[in-house]
Amino acid sequence: MTPPRVVIAANSAWHIANFRRELIRALTRHGYEPIVVAPADPTGRVKDLKVEHIHLPFERSGLNPFADFALLLRYRQVMKRLRPAAFLGFTIKPNIYGGIAAASLGILSIANISGLGTAFIRRGPLQVLVTALYRLALRRTSVVFFQNPDDRALFLERRLVRASQAQLLPGSGVDLARFAMKPLPDGPPTFLFIGRLLGDKGVRELVEAARKLRKSHPNARTQLLGPLDGDNRTAISRSELNDWVSHGLVEYLGESDDVRPFIEKATAVVLPSYREGLPRSLLEAGASGRPLIATDVPGCREVVDEGANGFLCAPRNADSLADAMRRLVDMTPDERSTMGRASRRKVESKFSETVVIQAYLDALGNVAPLPS
Repeated sequence: MTPPRVVIAANSAWHIANFRRELIRALTRHGYEPIVVAPADPTGRVKDLKVEHIHLPFERSGLNPFADFALLLRYRQVMKRLRPAAFLGFTIKPNIYGGIAAASLGILSIANISGLGTAFIRRGPLQVLVTALYRLALRRTSVVFFQNPDDRALFLERRLVRASQAQLLPGSGVDLARFAMKPLPDGPPTFLFIGRLLGDKGVRELVEAARKLRKSHPNARTQLLGPLDGDNRTAISRSELNDWVSHGLVEYLGESDDVRPFIEKATAVVLPSYREGLPRSLLEAGASGRPLIATDVPGCREVVDEGANGFLCAPRNADSLADAMRRLVDMTPDERSTMGRASRRKVESKFSETVVIQAYLDALGNVAPLPS
């Protein structure tokens, strides 16, 4: 008997290969046939998953309504041909347009709201449009996973989902064996940011905080690891980044598919984002035994316990961020190590990848049960 197909869609193949690899393997082990639907994969990492990959190109941050309608039609065409038992959406456009396409064909779907993005952070016509599209896409979705209670409450308040649909999930989970506990490095204190270089990630506040910290602690280092994302409306420009580097405010490490060597060399990982779903950079750093500094916003506050495994600072506030960084620098090595161990315990107890995978298997068992 042919195994039931499950379409897994995101705005990049890299996202699926990096964050959903173990979920795909678990689905295969349990008798499903996962099929990846995402733009082309220049890294070639999806091939390692040994599943079918259907290339579906689109601009993840584009606002052209004609292009988005064409994307909806392409999703519908793909699913009409595949006739999957279920559609699993990740990231905004697959959740919206893939979800609408699935509903139009009577295909059950599961959505993952991994973060609200610029559309919800910045008020205006775009927020109104995205809210309306989410309401349309999610009304027939079987399960909507949220990564923090604030996002869930917001969607319930705006009546985008029903309480019976909305479930909490600890992000995409962390492979605790792959991100093993590592001792803190010797040498000058090093703060590491991991993520896309965006204004909404608080990168400019981090650079200004580094400028302030340098006055009292000139040996402290601040590093940025992640891509420039020219498609995003809040992207940091190449010239702006080059200016920071030339003035010695930050070190730019480029981008990497494996962040572990960079975390291992860091004293702490910093994420001054304006809002998150459940930031994987903090989870992976916490699993690796690193103290954490983040803004006191939804998503970040779920990972950082003030004074226990790190510090929370005010969003959009370089002074508050600099103060948090200064507090960490002024701690003894033993105190920082104690914070790092607390980070590891927190991730072990709440954010293991096995919890996330089981939640998906349970949800699929309800909407697309395997033949007996």
